[in-house]
Amino acid sequence: MIFNFLSPVSDEVLAHNELLPEQTLGKKLRIHTQQRGIPELDDVKIAIIGVLENRNDINYLDETIHFNEVRRSLYGLFPGNWYTEIADLGDILKGDSVEDTYFALRTTITVLIEKKIIPIILGGSQDLTYAVYRAYDNLQPMVNIVNVDSNFDLGDSSLPINNNSYLGKIILEQPYNLFNYSTIGYQTYFNSQEEIDLMDNLYFEAYRLGEVSNKLNLVEPVMRDAHIVSMDLKSVKASEVGFKQSISPNGLDGKEICTIARYAGISNKVSSFGVFEYKPVQGGLNAMLTAQILWYFVEGVNCRTKDDDFKDEKSYQKYNVLIDNEELIFFKSVKTGRWWIEIPFLPDVNNKLKKHTLLPCTHEDYMEASHGKIPERWYKAYKKNSF
Repeated sequence: MIFNFLSPVSDEVLAHNELLPEQTLGKKLRIHTQQRGIPELDDVKIAIIGVLENRNDINYLDETIHFNEVRRSLYGLFPGNWYTEIADLGDILKGDSVEDTYFALRTTITVLIEKKIIPIILGGSQDLTYAVYRAYDNLQPMVNIVNVDSNFDLGDSSLPINNNSYLGKIILEQPYNLFNYSTIGYQTYFNSQEEIDLMDNLYFEAYRLGEVSNKLNLVEPVMRDAHIVSMDLKSVKASEVGFKQSISPNGLDGKEICTIARYAGISNKVSSFGVFEYKPVQGGLNAMLTAQILWYFVEGVNCRTKDDDFKDEKSYQKYNVLIDNEELIFFKSVKTGRWWIEIPFLPDVNNKLKKHTLLPCTHEDYMEASHGKIPERWYKAYKKNSF
């Protein structure tokens, strides 16, 4: 049974939970406890899993991690007007090797997704994203990953995997299931020019911190196309998370990172969500911020609206735009006002897409196309499809 990988939530957290008001989230969760075991998962929509693995952190100093502070903070929050059942399944402990931990996480996530349960992963070093990605091997033929991070995490793929180089392993290791990789909030001075050029040459998407902060809603269509969302707490500015968690005085602020989490939750495609690089600090700001990130993701899931089924012509408006010799076809949902653009199927190319595909976009993309400018997201998706 795959849930044998999971250890229960600590008695310390459970004792704290007993003191909370009845209306708090902690009193409404189905919790894995030592006394009662794994809770029933019937009707559960979201499951929280901690992963106590950080040995592939490039700065690893044999320290241990736990999520007691995060759980205490999360349990004490009040839920919104939510309809989803949520379970806290406890933690995956460190295996004898990091590969053992990867196997436990990969197996657990595969089973949860097969049950149509969205796992929320608390980590641990961000190389755990690799194990999350491999969980999709038999679930999804092409996977899109969005990484909220100050770094691309490409690294040197010839070296052993670590939390700054897992993407290289994802790109180069078979089976090749990655279609698109997007980085939200990267900071140029933390990434070499060679890495920036490689992201561009692979037609992956990269949004600088300044772009995101100036226009946060550009993240929404990127999240709408994601299957896996991985958040690195190092993307948050130091003043928001405290000294132990801090990496840089610049970064996303608390409001921005929570808004991004909500965009991820709203996406109908996102089927796993992870927050990584957490450093436990007694009474630290980072525990409450992490709890609020999770809260906003769950809030987003509860606001999901099915508006991307374009079989019924009454459910959308269609717009055709001609640029040079290229016809761009846009769709707008009548229900939500969200926009998509069609990526054409190329039958004469050994491509990754086997049919016409709709790519989420914005109204601004349509307006720019109307003035003769091809949207960059469409161009990159089209070029990837031509490989």
